Amino acid sequence: MAQTNAARIIVAAAGAMLASSSALAQLEVSPTNQWAWSENAGWLNWGDTATPNQVILTASYMGGFVWGENIGWINLGDGTPANGVSYANTSASDFGVNINPGTGEMSGYAWGENVGWINFATTPFIGPDGARFDDVAVRLRGYAWGENIGWVNLDDASFFVGFTCTADLNGDGTVDGADLGLLLGAWGGPGPADLNGSGTVDGADLGLLLGAWGPCL
Repeated sequence: MAQTNAARIIVAAAGAMLASSSALAQLEVSPTNQWAWSENAGWLNWGDTATPNQVILTASYMGGFVWGENIGWINLGDGTPANGVSYANTSASDFGVNINPGTGEMSGYAWGENVGWINFATTPFIGPDGARFDDVAVRLRGYAWGENIGWVNLDDASFFVGFTCTADLNGDGTVDGADLGLLLGAWGGPGPADLNGSGTVDGADLGLLLGAWGPCL
């Protein structure tokens, strides 16, 4: 009885959150494809942080932190653009990397305390080799530019930054009620529904699933 009541409370809370949520669906960095290369800065690990600092990608912007062994953290944005759609990149409180939903072309800036600004709006300068999100291969491509570190290679065939939709528990391409049902069915135990890797499916995982609600990009 207690478990039934708990499930009802969880479902009701989830329904309320879904009704009020305007969050875009988001992807997380693939655990097997998470590297970019800079000739002057070395390897950059896009999957080195856990929630809440992990790198995420929505239809129109990115957020989170990238780790470089030689240069420290790189901030892609806080994941909350002031207008809810894309960073303005006109102030220190609203900067980050944007994505054109129609073309995948990237723009905006990332910031590294030790390396300064990294520009992702490189398509106007280098054409098709500019930084972009490939929604077919579900990975980043092209090159970003840092005044202090030179080119950041996102285009290697073997070592690249790929993305996955971990909250899509049934693998149908959309995070929806079916996935919510699977998560609630696994409540209190381990398994694929343990989205944050804590060892237990709980409210934190529910929050992650609701934050990723909608079609996987």
